[in-house]
Amino acid sequence: MLASFLLSLREGLEAALIIGIVLGVLFKLKRSDLKGAVWLGVGSAVLLSVAVAIALSLLGMEFEGRGEEIFEGIVMLLAAGVLTWMIFWMHRSARTLKAEIETKTRDVLQGQNSQGLFALAFLAVFREGIELVLFLLAAGQNSSPLQTLTGALAGLVGAVILGWLLFNSARSLSLRSFFQVTNVLLIIFAAGLVGVGIHELNEAGLVPAIVDHVWDVNGILSDKSDLGLLLKALVGYNGDPSLTEALAYLAYLGGISLTLILRRQSQKQITATGAAD
Repeated sequence: MLASFLLSLREGLEAALIIGIVLGVLFKLKRSDLKGAVWLGVGSAVLLSVAVAIALSLLGMEFEGRGEEIFEGIVMLLAAGVLTWMIFWMHRSARTLKAEIETKTRDVLQGQNSQGLFALAFLAVFREGIELVLFLLAAGQNSSPLQTLTGALAGLVGAVILGWLLFNSARSLSLRSFFQVTNVLLIIFAAGLVGVGIHELNEAGLVPAIVDHVWDVNGILSDKSDLGLLLKALVGYNGDPSLTEALAYLAYLGGISLTLILRRQSQKQITATGAAD
């Protein structure tokens, strides 16, 4: 439930930010008459995302045995890949996101094109919606459908509230801090997806385990216990992982963390050089 809440909060807030920026531009330019096109795009994207979620869920239910293991493994790894792209995209675009969306909106308005506003809103929300569907499908493998749905709905409500506070309140919300904290949590969650995905492919025989159980701490904390299942949903915990599962987890966690650290240092050097000039 916590994983689905975090994912929904993050994706929902990104969508809310984009739509809020578009509506803000319309308000500044006194073109409130075009708000309907924006909300129509939002509604259409939400409905289509829900339809995709239902279709993928039904598809997953069709698989059994080895086919189910392969399907779940692929979904886990695909979700981890999309999540990684999202982390890097926000890390790169957070500072310029508002300016970019405002420019796109103004460009659309120059053509007096309500269809362009519809497309802008639709694509923004649909992208976040498809990402969220994929993440929830992966997170749902380690929790009950009710827990996943409850967490997702709570996260989306939280995103709406945060979005409203950003654009309709004098309170100052630090988006930079929010995305930095959630980036760390999502990196750990993505590493868990990689580990669990490799585990499923081990079970299906597509990826060799090399060593079936590198260690076994189930006697201390079983991955079948309530706490173990919670940790599995959040960080991919496995009490007796295979060698390839453990290596994949550590390689992802170390690789993505090191890359982000190096990028941050590079940005600081560029900023310092520009200030010196």
